[in-house]
Amino acid sequence: MKIADLITWFEAWANPAWCESWDNCGWQIEPGVLPAKARVLVCLTPTLAVMQEAIALNANLIFAHHPLIFNPLKSLRTGEAIAEMVRLAFTHNIGIYTAHTNFDQVQDGTADVLAQILELKEVTPIELTQGGLGYGRVGLLEPFLTLQELLATIQTRLAPPNLIFSPAVDLQETISRVAVLGGSGASYISAVAKTGAQAYLTSDCKFHQFQESRDRNLILIDAGHYATERPACDRLVQKFQSLNLDWVQLSQKDEDFRQFFA
Repeated sequence: MKIADLITWFEAWANPAWCESWDNCGWQIEPGVLPAKARVLVCLTPTLAVMQEAIALNANLIFAHHPLIFNPLKSLRTGEAIAEMVRLAFTHNIGIYTAHTNFDQVQDGTADVLAQILELKEVTPIELTQGGLGYGRVGLLEPFLTLQELLATIQTRLAPPNLIFSPAVDLQETISRVAVLGGSGASYISAVAKTGAQAYLTSDCKFHQFQESRDRNLILIDAGHYATERPACDRLVQKFQSLNLDWVQLSQKDEDFRQFFA
């Protein structure tokens, strides 16, 4: 499959027109690779480490969830990470394509994969967008779990380096309804509270957002940005493998940009 055909296939599933106005979905760098047979390295975040990995593996497309470019660039200067990414992309003929908030909404996107990992049933979006799609997912646990069992399940299946949850909770409380949203999802706390969910798995939550969640009788669980979105990248590799690609692989140089001192 040519890169042009792969992108056409993907955009029929996760239309970049669905991305938010502040977002930057689609081509970040396209150095003339559209006619080439697709050799794809999938990652969460396009970094210099991932670019060096792509060069070593002879990949010609970095397919990322996070955009390389969020804001309009005013300059490109030697020594800057984005400038170096651009230089290497054109030197080695490697495209960089991003699927961000459009990928968050679709079936088998970031939220949907989290719901599947927790084996939620009767799943619906937290917030509808178009065509039955939307941000986040909320569903039922079958069988029900105690909060302690739910936290242990999240720790086992997502392997976050640090798992944070709301204060003054009863670890033996029975949890039947759970909401999930990969990445930074604290802005959806109010919407989640209206769904009847007892617990909400997301990331990047601030101090007072845990307070807000507690005041809404919602158990907030922060498993970190990387741990909640990286599984969807792995699922994307599986979907690409079902196509007639020359080569596709999940990046091994993707990074969680936070470390925790033991």
